[in-house]
Amino acid sequence: MTDAIEMAQDTCLSMLRDLDRDRYLACLLSPEPVRHSLAALYAFNAELARIRDLVHEPLPGEVRMQYWRDLLEGNPHGSTQANPVAAALLRTIEIHSLPSNVLVNMIEARIFDLYDDPMESRAALEGYAGETASALIQLCSLVLSPIGAAQSSDAAGHAGVAQAIAGLLLLMPLHSHRGQVYLPAEILAATGLDREGFLARQDRTRISAAIEAFAGLGRDHLAKARQSHLSREVFPAFLPVSLAEPILLKAQKLGADLFDRSFQPAQWRRQLRLLRSSMRNRF
Repeated sequence: MTDAIEMAQDTCLSMLRDLDRDRYLACLLSPEPVRHSLAALYAFNAELARIRDLVHEPLPGEVRMQYWRDLLEGNPHGSTQANPVAAALLRTIEIHSLPSNVLVNMIEARIFDLYDDPMESRAALEGYAGETASALIQLCSLVLSPIGAAQSSDAAGHAGVAQAIAGLLLLMPLHSHRGQVYLPAEILAATGLDREGFLARQDRTRISAAIEAFAGLGRDHLAKARQSHLSREVFPAFLPVSLAEPILLKAQKLGADLFDRSFQPAQWRRQLRLLRSSMRNRF
């Protein structure tokens, strides 16, 4: 059993190297004793995040979501050991006494990704980010230090929203192609747009204003995260957040032009930023 778990944990790290290189590197910069536990949580997140890419209709996506929900609620489908991410995740929950309901809520929030429904409000966006990106930071913080996690919950909340917005900006061209709009309707309305007008991409001035406001919201949350108390013990959980600021700043500068050019910093720049963040304990 121990060998099987170790193989599952190693698989999670290998999977991250291919699917989420930034969090893979963050794992390598984290304390060795908890590295595999962090990788299991990140691999679970990667599995949920890519479901929309693997299915053509919402129903098959919901079936995949249900698999994870049943697993976490004690009703696994078949042998857990057959799925290394599932095996490593359950082991991580057991070792660190993690609240499985937070992971279930993450699944529920991710169902939004399967559909093209509008993001009705800023509060809805912050709720989505809170149950996905912020929850992931908080769970990783619990792995690192339960006491430190409790002291750093406000920082995790704001940091997760900033990180989620940065990620949504990077994926905006793909989401737009699918007909998805994660910008809150109230931000669109404030710039004189609606969902259809944004997807049409005709009024570039208004679209640029909406993107600037969206990125600005991310920067506001990043500033609040930096002003919140952050225990040194849990800082490795915040390492991926250090990559958000360059994306938010570039998106504000590009506006509607982000649909026409890639603005993801080069891999070597991201690696250097993660390393500097790790050394300075600042994101």
